[in-house]
Amino acid sequence: MLKSEKYCITQANIMAHEMIGLNVRVLQSTDKSRMGASGKVIDETKNVFVIESNGAQMILPKAECGFEFDLNGEKVMVDGKKIGYRPELRIKALWRNLNG
Repeated sequence: MLKSEKYCITQANIMAHEMIGLNVRVLQSTDKSRMGASGKVIDETKNVFVIESNGAQMILPKAECGFEFDLNGEKVMVDGKKIGYRPELRIKALWRNLNG
């Protein structure tokens, strides 16, 4: 769990939170060259994550990948197809689902 006093990202609500700044690794991909790619999410659009790894940037299409996020040692798996929203709309839409 990644948390501060008023902000808590857990396995149950990760899809309804901001992902920029989180460490991520590609678990599955239709493009085998992306398998195992890892780094820190530095930008996000509706269709892609931009990660930084060893000083280089890599663009990862959400719909083609399965991701593993590291929340202070807790590994959380996310299917990229389920987060194919613009970040601000994903947070709004999925937060409503979590909170009724």
